[in-house]
Amino acid sequence: MAAVDRDGNIASLIQSNYDSFGSGVAVIGMGFVLQNRGALFTLDPNHPNVLAPRKRPFHTIIPAFMEKDDVHIGFGIMGGSNQPLAHAQFVSSVVDYGMNVQTAVEAARFTIHGESLNCGIAIESRVKPEVLDELRRKGHNLNVRKEYSSWMGRGQAVLHNSKTGVNFAGSDPRSDGAAVPEPVPLTPPAN
Repeated sequence: MAAVDRDGNIASLIQSNYDSFGSGVAVIGMGFVLQNRGALFTLDPNHPNVLAPRKRPFHTIIPAFMEKDDVHIGFGIMGGSNQPLAHAQFVSSVVDYGMNVQTAVEAARFTIHGESLNCGIAIESRVKPEVLDELRRKGHNLNVRKEYSSWMGRGQAVLHNSKTGVNFAGSDPRSDGAAVPEPVPLTPPAN
C-alpha cells in the first residue's frame, strides 16, 4: 500500500506474513496471524544467515521513497527476492524514461528466479520482440511470461508535488489494488 494525504504526508507499507499463512498461529481475540520470517534463518553454522541471538533473518520487505526538488514518491513492489529488481525498474522508468507513477508501475518487467539461473530471465511478453531477440542473441535464456505476470511483483505508488499540492497515484494491474483519490468535499453554493 502507498498513501498520501492532502498535506503531502506519504506512507509506503508492505505487509507480509511470509510463507502461505505465516506461522499459522493466530493471536486470540485479535484476528491476525503471526508471521514466520524466522523460517528464513539457516542452521548452517558457516552461513551469514545462521540462526543466532540478536540476529534478524534475511527478508525482502522494502517499502521505498524517492524525491527530487518538489516531487516526492512513495512506492513498494512486493514479490520476494524480485523486490530489489522491480524497485530498480520502477525508479528507472520514472527517472530515466520520465514515466508517471501509473505508467511506471505497470511497465513491462523482467526478473530472475531461483530456477532461472545461468543467464535465465523471466520476462513479460509485452517486451518488444526485437528486444527479446537481442537478449537471446546475447546468450540469455528467456522464460517469456504472460503480459502482466505476478512473477514480476505487484506494487502501488503515490506522488506528491509540494509546489502544486497535487497528488497522483498508480496501481499495478498485476494485482487487485486500485488508485483511489480522497473524496473532494462538496461546498454548498453561496446564496
